[in-house]
Amino acid sequence: MAKGLKSLIRLNEWKVDENRRILSQKLADVAATEDAIMALEEEVVLEQKTAEQAPQEAGLFYGVYANGVIVRREEYKAELEQKETHVLVAQDVLNKSYRELEKFKILRKEREKREQKERDKEEQDMLDELGLQGFQKSSD
Repeated sequence: MAKGLKSLIRLNEWKVDENRRILSQKLADVAATEDAIMALEEEVVLEQKTAEQAPQEAGLFYGVYANGVIVRREEYKAELEQKETHVLVAQDVLNKSYRELEKFKILRKEREKREQKERDKEEQDMLDELGLQGFQKSSD
């Protein structure tokens, strides 16, 4: 049974590691979307400066650009919310797999304690028997 418990612990450790990797990827996806939002904001600032420097040329195109930016912002915002939801789900899965792993580790510790108690008792019984034998020999 101990071998089966070791296998369960290894399997659950693998699951925890896999769920950590998944969470890490989800966090990287969120960071990438946040970076894209920041890049868009920086691009808007540059386009505004360009429009200020050449108002006649930019006046024709900036309105269309601004409308496109509004659409992209909303898309990024929706994407970010979706990815943040995925992060929450991945965190929950990781927490559950970690708790499951800890259950098996606790079970292993309890089993080791019980086995140690049994070994200690057997050893004490053997020492008691040897003591009785020694006492019987000395009283004869």
